[in-house]
Amino acid sequence: MRVPMRMFMAAALAAVALLSGCATSYVVDNQVQTFSELRTVPTPATYRFERLPSQQSASGAQAQLEAAAEPALAKAGWVRNDAAARYSVLIGSDVVSTTQLVDPWVYSRFGPWGPYYGRRWAGGAGFYGWGPYWSYRNDMWDRSYVQRQVSVVIRDLSNQQVVYETRAVHESRWPNDPDLLAPMFDAALSSFPQPPAGVRQVNIEIPLKK
Repeated sequence: MRVPMRMFMAAALAAVALLSGCATSYVVDNQVQTFSELRTVPTPATYRFERLPSQQSASGAQAQLEAAAEPALAKAGWVRNDAAARYSVLIGSDVVSTTQLVDPWVYSRFGPWGPYYGRRWAGGAGFYGWGPYWSYRNDMWDRSYVQRQVSVVIRDLSNQQVVYETRAVHESRWPNDPDLLAPMFDAALSSFPQPPAGVRQVNIEIPLKK
C-alpha cells in the first residue's frame, strides 16, 4: 500500500522535536473542504444542536462532540440559544480510512530481532552504558494510521436549507484522543463564512500535554 509522504514527514518532524527536548506544541494538520451559501455572519447567529436518530442513541459521545465544537462555533460568531435558535447545527465525526504500515524488517530473516545502539541494561542491575547490542525490536511492529473526519452542517430553520457544510480530516496514530477534536473543529470552521474553494490545508497548533 502506498503511504502518503506527508505521513513520513510528520513522523520525522515529531521525532526531531522530541529528541531536541524543546518541543512545547503539536501541530494538528487538517485537510478541509467547505461549501457556503453565506456571505456574512448571520444576524442573529443563534443556533441549537440537531441530532440524527443514531446520534440520539449515543447521547454521551454526541455530547462530547458538541462540547468540542462549541468553542469553534463561538469563535466564528455563533451563539447557542436553544430556546430562540434561527439555525440548527449538526455535528459529526467518523473514521474515513485506516492505513497499515508494515516494516519489512519484521518479516526479514532476523524477524523482529535486530541491532540497537543506545543504552544497555544489565537485567536487574539497571543501566550500565552506551553501545551496540542485539535485542527484540519493539519499534519494528506494524503501525496503523487512521484518518478521522469531523463535520459541521448548518441549516436555516426557517426553510430547512443547508447554508454551510464543512469537514476536516486529520491523520493520526491516536484517532480517539479527545484533545484532537477541538482543533479539528477550529480547522473546519476556519475562514467562516466565506472560505476558499476546494480542499485546503489548515494547521492548528496545540500545546503538548505535560
